[in-house]
Amino acid sequence: MRHHIGIVGCSAEGAALCYRTICKEGTELLGAHAHPEVSMHTPSLADYVTCLDRGDLEGVAELMLASARKLAAAGADFLICPDNTIHQALPLVLPRSPLPWLHIADEVAKEAAKRGYKRVGITGTTWLVDSDVYPDSLAAHGLSFARPDEADRITANRIIMDELVCGRFEPQSIAAFQAIIARLKAKGCDAVALGCTEIPLIIDDTNSPLPTLDSTRLLARAALTRAVA
Repeated sequence: MRHHIGIVGCSAEGAALCYRTICKEGTELLGAHAHPEVSMHTPSLADYVTCLDRGDLEGVAELMLASARKLAAAGADFLICPDNTIHQALPLVLPRSPLPWLHIADEVAKEAAKRGYKRVGITGTTWLVDSDVYPDSLAAHGLSFARPDEADRITANRIIMDELVCGRFEPQSIAAFQAIIARLKAKGCDAVALGCTEIPLIIDDTNSPLPTLDSTRLLARAALTRAVA
């Protein structure tokens, strides 16, 4: 029996990459043109940004729960959220959720431990990098971490929110992310978590100074595994 995957979307680019990965890599498990059933609900990104700007995690949780309920009604068996930042609100969501969730940072941490990494650099929005989403998940798997300095956090946030979520991929922004990752390497990191689901659209193992942990695709693959297990 294949389980029905529910995607709680936030930004279009990250949600689309996750959905495409499930559909594309599903064929490797299930055969040509085959993948598990998938439903997705995405409220306006502006609603999430408004809540994040005012530090309203309860508001973020309510948006996530609204999606969760709609996906449960559509027949989903479990949920994923291809957005790292709003995972800050997941502890507020889980006690009231109609369905179980996979946690994106837990999937990244499990993969980091599996590959034998010891110290993971965290990239993403300022909301995410300033939070405990990745430190908590990494620590649970015996891993240490490093955050970019303040200037790099501001640069990364600007690129993500002004360009990547809008589908803009500028050469100078790719170079800026490469420099940020190089500085994380100088802090002793042996891998980098691409902790924004749009970062894999411009950074991967072919152009990164550190081995990458692609949060979007790792979450999609974990969902595939659960759906067909």
